[in-house]
Amino acid sequence: MHGCPCGFFSDPSRECRCTGAIIQRYLSKISGPLLDRIDLHVEVPAVPYKELRGKDAGAGSGEMRERVEAARAIQQLRGFYNARIPSPQLRKLCALDDAGERTLEMAVRKMGLSARAHDRVLKVARTIADLGGSQPGLAKHLAEAVQYRSLDRNYWS
Repeated sequence: MHGCPCGFFSDPSRECRCTGAIIQRYLSKISGPLLDRIDLHVEVPAVPYKELRGKDAGAGSGEMRERVEAARAIQQLRGFYNARIPSPQLRKLCALDDAGERTLEMAVRKMGLSARAHDRVLKVARTIADLGGSQPGLAKHLAEAVQYRSLDRNYWS
């Protein structure tokens, strides 16, 4: 979805014509409980022409597939794909170090995350760790996962 009715909110090359109140009303059309069920809220800016035509293709789909398959294999060994981790086992499988605890606590307080959003952030952070082949629970994994929650209500208030 666009960030506002005109579609240019946060666009670096075009000016948004919407007021803060219009943007707030537009975003409030999506209910909090629905947003809670969406794991990733990612803003995708327009790609400048030079980047579209550039030679740097980034990671190829084969490389990305290998990373995803490796992460899924790790999850299978644990007995659950991250999205399906049962609540009673979430704290154990998504254990946090002290810095991770502080990062998550700050995000919950500042953004007003619900219990469901809290759990989804933990699962996304676990997936980020799996994709990187590193130990979970680090503040950097939590910080990245929190960045994917940009549509949560208190963030826009």
